[in-house]
Amino acid sequence: MADESQDFRRFVLGFINSEFVHIKSLHNVESILRKAEEDKKVLEDQACCGNSHLSHLLVSDPDLGAKKVRHSCCKLSTVSSEVPKKIEGAVQDARDSVYHIKDITKEQTQISHDITSHLTQTQPIKKDLSQFTTQVEEVERYVQYLRWLTFFEEMSNDIQQSVLVNSLGGAVNFFAEMFDICEVLQKSRCVNLVQFSNSTILFWHRILKDKLSSEFEEVVKQLGWPFLGVSTHVPLRVPRPTHQELTFRLETLFDQLLKIQLPDTMIGRRRRSSQTSVVSDEGDRPLLLPLQLLLKPLRKRFKFHFTGSKQTNALDKPEWYLTQILGWIRDHADFLDHNIQPLLNKAGYPHVEAKVEFTRGLLTLVADKLAQDMDSLVYDEHLFSHTIDEVLLFDRELRGLYSYPASQPGVLHVLTVQDTFNRWITVERKFAVEKMDLLFSSETAWTSQYGEIEDVDDMKTGECAEGFMTLMLALTDRYKPLPSAANKLQFLDLQLELLDDFRIRLTQVMKSEAQDPLGSTFLSILNAVNYVISVLREWADTVFFLQLQYYRAERYSASRDLSLPQEPDLSSLQGAVFDELITLFQLLRSDMLSVVCNLVFTEMKARSKDYKDEKWLGLPSDKEYISRAVSASACPLLLLLKDRLHQLQLQLANPLFSRVWQTLADIINTFIMEEIILTNHFNEGGAAQLQFDMTRNLFPLFGEYTPRPDNYFKDVKEACLLLNLKPGSAMLLKEMLNKALNGSKIDPNTEKESPEKVLMDMGVFKLSIQEAERVLNLRANWPARKKGRS
Repeated sequence: MADESQDFRRFVLGFINSEFVHIKSLHNVESILRKAEEDKKVLEDQACCGNSHLSHLLVSDPDLGAKKVRHSCCKLSTVSSEVPKKIEGAVQDARDSVYHIKDITKEQTQISHDITSHLTQTQPIKKDLSQFTTQVEEVERYVQYLRWLTFFEEMSNDIQQSVLVNSLGGAVNFFAEMFDICEVLQKSRCVNLVQFSNSTILFWHRILKDKLSSEFEEVVKQLGWPFLGVSTHVPLRVPRPTHQELTFRLETLFDQLLKIQLPDTMIGRRRRSSQTSVVSDEGDRPLLLPLQLLLKPLRKRFKFHFTGSKQTNALDKPEWYLTQILGWIRDHADFLDHNIQPLLNKAGYPHVEAKVEFTRGLLTLVADKLAQDMDSLVYDEHLFSHTIDEVLLFDRELRGLYSYPASQPGVLHVLTVQDTFNRWITVERKFAVEKMDLLFSSETAWTSQYGEIEDVDDMKTGECAEGFMTLMLALTDRYKPLPSAANKLQFLDLQLELLDDFRIRLTQVMKSEAQDPLGSTFLSILNAVNYVISVLREWADTVFFLQLQYYRAERYSASRDLSLPQEPDLSSLQGAVFDELITLFQLLRSDMLSVVCNLVFTEMKARSKDYKDEKWLGLPSDKEYISRAVSASACPLLLLLKDRLHQLQLQLANPLFSRVWQTLADIINTFIMEEIILTNHFNEGGAAQLQFDMTRNLFPLFGEYTPRPDNYFKDVKEACLLLNLKPGSAMLLKEMLNKALNGSKIDPNTEKESPEKVLMDMGVFKLSIQEAERVLNLRANWPARKKGRS
């Protein structure tokens, strides 16, 4: 009983803990009580049912019923005596818990009130403490600032003392130490300290720079710098100090100047005019200090000669200052390579090329000069065009003859400033159109300048087409070195526009000459079209135009200016920039070729009437001839064909003429087969005469252009072969073909051989079984059949 009581108590406690988690859960007591009463009523009903069940058992099985009754009574007695007590105890425990929870809640409210009151009282203290902490931090920063200030003052005194005793080497070392510390301070959050350190660095940098620059300029001057005479070598006799001493001083000063070199972030980028605002970061990067000093005397000379009212400052002579710059690069190259480059390598600057940096410094002079002149040049087309020509030539020589790297900026960016570039495009278009007008109006526009010299020009290109494509090539060379892909694409659009204009003009002239397709003008236009196609195909496969095709496709998916990379990915490239134009020119060429071939065929067909009406059934056999001759009715058409082929060979480009004679051969082959052979019947003499006319007269006309002319007349050749078979062989072949076509049964005991194989063994490859049978049916000479044999 004790165990059951303990279990019941744990059950009640668990029930209370689960149902009354929080004090707010006490409002559920009434609902729980109602539910308990309902459960009690259900148990009572079950008990009644149990009594009826027991009554039934007592009747059916008295002993079993009695046992169950005694057991049930025992349980009911236990429950009726213990359950009420346990429920009352649990309810009392719940009441005690509620009272305890209320006490805890009151205590929590009081503690919360006390804490809030305490925080309110300590708020002023907290505020004072925060201010005090801030003041302490400010004092610490101030102490640190004073410490660094004292340090910089000491370093400044050391530098000043070194300068006073003319010990620039010591001053430079102190400056380098100060600069290293200044770089560390850049990461600190003390703005005032950083500003002070920077200002101190800049102050001593100016002083040391002036001192070192003065000595450096004096030393290089004694070495003969700048080299403006004919010789670029240092003279052997140098006034004291000696050349060796000067070289040592040059090395020392060069190293010291590099040590006081400030980073770009401190000295800032050089401000440039709006005209050169498109210069790249690489082009705007400041030169190393000693290289700036080497350029200083040349800058003075350039400004003296090419600015202001000097006669050398002429808008119509840009080649003067461009040539001068190239001359200075040439004259100083040896000294830079043999004297300055080793100093850079020794000082830890092997990646810096002295000659390249020197050239880049001179190019800033050209860029500034060019930008200033552009304001006046854009109003004069001829001066503007001349200046662009000279600048492009200058850039070509600079990178070709003087090995200036393509990765380094030149001066062409000045030409790509929006207003200047738009003007350039306009001038190029105008001059190109004017040039086209002159080419088309020339009396020798359709005459090849090489005349009849085929070895020189097998394309037989007239002056008009050759002059225009030379103009396009020159335009390509002009815009090819531009640094921006977007600018190149604009020029490409202009080029495509001009090419299409040229095609339209050719079409107009061709239509005016359409009444004489075999005339020299019409054929020269055809040569011109073919020449343009050939050149455009060749250009389309070059790397330059493949790159433009790549960026032309990318232009529609990117809204930024594109610069060509060193190795653009061309693996997935489809098509070429000239594909559309090539297609249009090809259509024009095909139309013109058709006109030429149709005219020749029409003339030949008009002269073939007598040959078509030849009495092929009544011609004598070979036995009646001593030597067979060409048919008299075939002579007019053969002579016409020979004359036309010779004329076209002289006037058309070799590739075009090859297409013409092959097309004519195909047309003539079909014509003879359909209009002459298949519309007539032949006796032995007629078949022999036809074969003689074809193989000994027609085919040899084309033998000048191919070693196997009969391959272009396969239908006619094979038809002649079938018409001239021995009568017996022809009869056997005809029977076989007839059986094959009519589906007749073949004797299984005989060897089965396909008709196709039999025809091929005879040399008939082109004609089908049906066509071969049709030709055989044209024969009139069959062997006489023996009596009694079907």
